[in-house]
Amino acid sequence: MQRTATCRCGALRAICNGEPVRISVCHCLDCQRRSGSAFSAQARFPADCVELIGEAQIYRHQGDSGAHASFHFCALCAGTIAYANATMPGLIAIPLGAFADPHFPPPQFSVYEERKHGWVTIAGDGIEHWD
Repeated sequence: MQRTATCRCGALRAICNGEPVRISVCHCLDCQRRSGSAFSAQARFPADCVELIGEAQIYRHQGDSGAHASFHFCALCAGTIAYANATMPGLIAIPLGAFADPHFPPPQFSVYEERKHGWVTIAGDGIEHWD
């Protein structure tokens, strides 16, 4: 299976080979700010299964856990297309929205739920909910 994620203008792409090893929803404040939404949703792939094509800028940030993450975003439209988090070495996270695929597999994890907006419900079979 090969999936392609793109930024809004299409100048930066991530070609992802194989199935994601983890699909999750995160409610931490950093993900809320990064996504501009009440939570973020992402699929993680082994780094050697992801190829970034196009010009990316990189923003490095220290999160609530103290770990650093590197965000790869489009130099033209500023859309984040991929990021690597030090807490999950060897994996690249791709925001689900960048795939623009309503049939993408559902998340298995919902994390930082103590920061979840009260009106948000993450439902589905087999989803692990973590505070």
